[in-house]
Amino acid sequence: GIILVAINPYKELPIYGDAIIHAYSGQNMGDMDPHIFAVAEEAYKQMARNNRNQSIIVSGESGAGKTVSARYTMRYFATVSKSSSNAHVEDKVLASNPITEAVGNAKTTRNDNSSRFGKYTEISFDQNYQIIGANMRTYLLEKSRVVFQVENERNYHIFYQLCASAMQPEYEHLKLGRSQENNLL
Repeated sequence: GIILVAINPYKELPIYGDAIIHAYSGQNMGDMDPHIFAVAEEAYKQMARNNRNQSIIVSGESGAGKTVSARYTMRYFATVSKSSSNAHVEDKVLASNPITEAVGNAKTTRNDNSSRFGKYTEISFDQNYQIIGANMRTYLLEKSRVVFQVENERNYHIFYQLCASAMQPEYEHLKLGRSQENNLL
């Protein structure tokens, strides 16, 4: 299949707007510069042409920009499929599971908000190839992080959030203390 190597510039670039989406829409692979939109267009065309499911794997180290690349891909599909939703599909999918973000993200030596789990996002299209829904599954949670953290890393965010709320009446039955008392730091 197609392989695209992308580097996270750690800043916004003007290469992901609607004008660029429209420039890649309908183009053949190789006619345009390598881009996440070229990969998305090829997958979209293959789905429509062959009526078969397609997969895009976004992989990389912590902080590489995997979530942002997935977001751009979903925006591309929503735009080229002319989906009738008023809100961007990528916003709906990424906002669909905020609990997973709190439970599955932790501070690492390379990223203060690093996802310590994988995400599998499935986007469903109708017979006109318009988006009709999406489903996100998570996997490979680092269970060892609960009981042990490497130096200068932290446990999952949820533990600190719970400890910070320990004095709230609804959490009294949990008998939580400060994070320092619970050996979370």
